[in-house]
Amino acid sequence: MFELLDYPFMQRALLAALLIGVAAPAVGIYLVQRRQALLGDGIGHVALTGVALGFLFQTNPVWMAVAVSALGAVAMELLRSSGRARGDIALAMLFYGGMAGGVMIINLAPGGSTANLTSYLWGSVTTVSPEDITAITLLSAFVLLVSLGLRRQLFAVCQDEEFARVTGLPVRALNLLLAVTAAATVTVAMRVVGLLLVSALMVIPVVAAQQATRSFAMTLSFAVFLGTLVSVSGTVTSYYADVPPGATIVLMAIGAFTLIALLSVPLARYRSRRAPGPERPGAQAVTGAGPARSARPEPSGKRLR
Repeated sequence: MFELLDYPFMQRALLAALLIGVAAPAVGIYLVQRRQALLGDGIGHVALTGVALGFLFQTNPVWMAVAVSALGAVAMELLRSSGRARGDIALAMLFYGGMAGGVMIINLAPGGSTANLTSYLWGSVTTVSPEDITAITLLSAFVLLVSLGLRRQLFAVCQDEEFARVTGLPVRALNLLLAVTAAATVTVAMRVVGLLLVSALMVIPVVAAQQATRSFAMTLSFAVFLGTLVSVSGTVTSYYADVPPGATIVLMAIGAFTLIALLSVPLARYRSRRAPGPERPGAQAVTGAGPARSARPEPSGKRLR
């Protein structure tokens, strides 16, 4: 069963899948929270231009994709925050401009063709090189350092920008840092999942975890667990079944979401039955003695615990 570990390319692929499974949901939780779930798709299209530039200048496509996608993500965030373009318009420009630029540049590269982009578009376990592992490891460390080390600040900004600004947080700097981190995550995952499917790994484990958890910290932990599980399992399955790894990982993530969503219904009913009602022990009844306190609505989103 473990003979796949005898092959160096599978050792590299499994290590890359493990790092991707941890990093993608760690950033995706902030994108889901601020309703930018499709940002990863837009950055992925821009990263395609970076990959094509790597072929054109005969440099490492991963690092070139990092530079180009980071610039694209920063440009989109500046447009969104300045009010000169709505977020959906800026995202559309990333989609179409990135794809068109990638196809055009790859045909200008020496000996280039759109076939060279296939492994980057859909992922390929056999093409993860030692240089790719070095880049993926460094980028994953950066992603985790930002997403976990600044989780309280990023949570506050994604929850309510105006409140975060009043409290003195550097909102614009944090937004730009989150955009760059998302760009790094896309380039981390493109060798295994593929640029066209990477957004699914950033979003689906987070949405699945939200079905079963009730706090930000638990959602983050469970999403990282699910991301790691489907990434490694999908890579192993793709080896034995000879199927594309990116599609396998995404389908497994959707399957996990469906299962958790089905199980969350009886869990929610169980929690509602256990919750203290007005006539159960432990419940506080409102009496006529003294003025009643007005209930303030909880802010939307999950608390940071």
